[in-house]
Amino acid sequence: MNNVIAINRRKVFSQEEVSTILPLVYRLTEDAQAEVKKIINFIDAHSDKKSAVVHELETRLNDIVTRWQCKIEKLGAEPKGLWLADFDSGDGFFCWKFPETEILYWHGYQDGFTGRMLIKEKSRPEDYENSPRPNQPDAW
Repeated sequence: MNNVIAINRRKVFSQEEVSTILPLVYRLTEDAQAEVKKIINFIDAHSDKKSAVVHELETRLNDIVTRWQCKIEKLGAEPKGLWLADFDSGDGFFCWKFPETEILYWHGYQDGFTGRMLIKEKSRPEDYENSPRPNQPDAW
């Protein structure tokens, strides 16, 4: 019963929990990306970019990405871009981007992808000196 993964719920993840579901996230993403690449190759090979065939392929491409996003959400993560997912850690997000094979990065709630840092660096005191703290009075 240890291999059961809860779906359809937002949750706060430990790094260990994210690492446990990451192989599934990776496979889902790898499959979706491969499908998208095939369709892009078909579109690139088609001479009339405004044809009904190309329009149909673009619709299929969008459907694949939307399905991927829904699957990531069902696992409790937040898709943040193409092949990019955030997992709530309770004080920010574990940040994963395909084709990373491990959870190596974290960023604060307001920082986004550009603010991500290696998890091992997250525990440095200087990272917290100017970070906002919940329920902290503005002045004493």
